[in-house]
Amino acid sequence: MAQANPFNFGDIALDEGFTDRERDLAELEADIRNGQNVVVFAPRRHGKSSLIWRAAQDLIARDEALVAQVDLMRVATKERLASKLSQAIYDSIATPLLRARDRAARIFESLRVRPVVTVEPMTGNFSFSFAAGHEAGDIDATLERLFELPAELATERKKRVAVVFDEFQEVIALDPRLPALMRAVFQTQPHVAHVYLGSKRSMMQSLFNDVNEPFWRSARQMELGPIPAPEFRRFIQQRFESTGKRIDERLADAILAVTGCHPYGTQELCYAVWEETELEVTDAAVERALDRVLRAENAHFTYVWDTIPRTQRLVLQALAAQPAGRPLSDEYRSRHGLPAASSVQRAIGQLVDAELVARHGRGSYAIFEPFLAEWVRRFAA
Repeated sequence: MAQANPFNFGDIALDEGFTDRERDLAELEADIRNGQNVVVFAPRRHGKSSLIWRAAQDLIARDEALVAQVDLMRVATKERLASKLSQAIYDSIATPLLRARDRAARIFESLRVRPVVTVEPMTGNFSFSFAAGHEAGDIDATLERLFELPAELATERKKRVAVVFDEFQEVIALDPRLPALMRAVFQTQPHVAHVYLGSKRSMMQSLFNDVNEPFWRSARQMELGPIPAPEFRRFIQQRFESTGKRIDERLADAILAVTGCHPYGTQELCYAVWEETELEVTDAAVERALDRVLRAENAHFTYVWDTIPRTQRLVLQALAAQPAGRPLSDEYRSRHGLPAASSVQRAIGQLVDAELVARHGRGSYAIFEPFLAEWVRRFAA
């Protein structure tokens, strides 16, 4: 049987595909065991979901905690949130011994609005749904009760419990009053770890660092940066070696120089390099792989380029030509033909919000989106 490509991008990275974040993983698992609330900041495609899935995998395997997860990006209404919460509580916190239809009904019998319980004919599994059209007060009371249930079931089962909210900043779009309701319940649950993942940095910082917000100083803050180059280099070499191929340190470092150690981007480029390699990675294989990735990303980057204003394009061109530059300085703007500092500052703020550019140091910025700098140099310069 032909060897499978050992690199994975686009899906959650588990098992051997999980890139070293040993310290972050150990800290997160300890927080969950201790009932410590945690907020994890990281840009999109930076490994937040992979980290929490790996932590959950380890804790469940060692019988140290039960972990329920809700992705708020997939929730458009509070009724849908209630459905997702009910499903997560039942699947991940209720013991298999309790998974009978009557027990399922009893778990949720205290809810103001009762879910519709459906049995999947092929699997026998239960699914839960809440119809739209209920009074706002009734659905709020239902959510409040659902927020209370994990702690009660944890006590009943004598287990540690964690509830994970992915893309937590989306709670504001559901109802700006919802954070206050959640915090009022969660602060009475010292033995339940609440883990909040978010990719929109400014919104997450506001939720947890603004003294006027309900979640102010309510969770330990963990920020995921790029994976350190030595750790990532070792991971790349081990993954190639696991399939009988080899890459030397110089070319592994060349890959990381292109991707900036971005987790998703590095896996994507390594995937292409592996496909272009018979036994030993060469410079030509890396170049062919980069061409392949840029072709794959071309539609996305073209759309981005076509939808941003001229000043943002000029800033991207400048940062592609001179990475980690200081675009607000007179010398930099003069060298790259940028407009007035006020216009450049506004454009940079918009690029940062879009996660295309990131602060790289005091007054300096760099293109953050993997491969975008290379695409700009080749096709938009």
